[in-house]
Amino acid sequence: MSIRRRTVLKGAGALAATAFLGNRAFSQGAAATLRFNPSTPLPSLDPITATSYVIRNHGYLIYDTLFATDANFQIKPQMVEAWETATDGLSWTFRLRDGLSFHDGEPVRAEDCIASIARWSKRDAFGQTFATFVEGYDVVDRRSFRIRLKKPFPMMTSALGKLSSNVPFIMPERIAQTDHMKNITEAIGSGPWRFMDKQWVPGQNAIYERFAQYKPREEAPSWAAGGKIAKIDRIEWLALTEAAAAAGALMQGELDWYEQPPVDLIPMLKGNKDVVIENVPLGLFLLMRFNQLQPPFNNPAIRRAVMAAVNQTDYMEAVVGDKAYYKEAKTFFTPGSPMSSGAGGQAAMPGNLEKAKAMLKEAGYKGEKVILLAPADQPIAYQQCMVTEDLLKKLGINAELVATDWASFIGRRANRGLPEQGGWSVFHTLWSCADTLNPALHPLTRTNGGAAWFGWPDDAPMEGLRDAWIATPEEAKQKEIAARIEERGFEAVPYVPCGLVQQPMAFRKNLSGMVLSPVQFFWNMEKKV
Repeated sequence: MSIRRRTVLKGAGALAATAFLGNRAFSQGAAATLRFNPSTPLPSLDPITATSYVIRNHGYLIYDTLFATDANFQIKPQMVEAWETATDGLSWTFRLRDGLSFHDGEPVRAEDCIASIARWSKRDAFGQTFATFVEGYDVVDRRSFRIRLKKPFPMMTSALGKLSSNVPFIMPERIAQTDHMKNITEAIGSGPWRFMDKQWVPGQNAIYERFAQYKPREEAPSWAAGGKIAKIDRIEWLALTEAAAAAGALMQGELDWYEQPPVDLIPMLKGNKDVVIENVPLGLFLLMRFNQLQPPFNNPAIRRAVMAAVNQTDYMEAVVGDKAYYKEAKTFFTPGSPMSSGAGGQAAMPGNLEKAKAMLKEAGYKGEKVILLAPADQPIAYQQCMVTEDLLKKLGINAELVATDWASFIGRRANRGLPEQGGWSVFHTLWSCADTLNPALHPLTRTNGGAAWFGWPDDAPMEGLRDAWIATPEEAKQKEIAARIEERGFEAVPYVPCGLVQQPMAFRKNLSGMVLSPVQFFWNMEKKV
């Protein structure tokens, strides 16, 4: 399959940097200011209603968590000072560290934690499972609270210390009481930086300033755990959506950190002595997600037909174009992790167009219009969509690619209606392999219908297997169940895995102390003049 990839003129970066210099809406280069170019501009503020990684990263700047995941995938206490479990496993009691306060000056209370956990558990895949175990919550005192359970839930700290989307961030009670289907409009946390809401221009920039009253832990930082010491006074997220402009700004020193430079710009960036290139740990899954509420993809046989035609190399080539940055991954769980077997993957994904056409005909496709929703300002997703547009048309599917900006994409993907009612049929995204390590964490293997992530797959056998995995403490048995989940996944097709890519990031050499992790953290870093 021939894919037209973007090319970059050698002089484009420098020209773009010159244009950037001429439009300075930000501060003038103080050593304590860090300029960051995120993968996409910040579209909204709520890390509970959205799984977007840019909103997750925003969340880690301004909020804190009760527990946290370290670089060894161990769960460590964060806001929590001490905790205990009843001998029958039916209650857990937590006590907060003393001196924790929100950015508005109010102390962090037990009521804030309870409201935040309750709201998170209505939206997050792991949280929804946790919620089925909960009998109720009790305030013990201002700094202590209890979670009462219907039956033991040994994965309590794993849930509360979840690394990535959705993260159970702690918010003030009055904000956490916002309906879980509505976005919060106020971003107040107890984390290392404050969000400067009056300076925020959605889709353009976001500004954060150090919260002097933040109380870090004493341990060394390790991923989301340990001491989150804010050594940068001001962080500016810029909206350089044109790759050449961002690369040029980085090379000229007008940008400090570029989160997702395209791989075809890496040789140019490596040629600059002041720029460092690092791969994000674990990598990213590419994937295709169907709307399973509406025809034609409410038919699993049609989903299987499309999956049978997918050649992962086409997608990975379109996204990164360099074999050093990708590998085949016909699996639903992170390759190389204990729960990843790829059971059923090779048979379900032969990459055979003619076989897929026969499967589509047998499935009874009736020519329904398919809307391929494509965020044009998110290159990794958009480039996958270009491959799929070509693939669907070769299969004989009546497909139309609808390009939008990221904010519009986020709004439209929530529409459950028919394409002619503003809905959609299929889109592409990427998912951090930190979120796909096991059935409890992986939100896209949830098949609980209307409560599932966008696409809303509904498959009782997969849900039953997931419940069995969570109830099983023995790793050998968990591996066996995880393989059965993968086999069922290749039958039910909650999504199509399109390969694994390594995403490089680029930053200036005068940044030191970066916590290299699957999530982009800002604590412990220093910027030297």
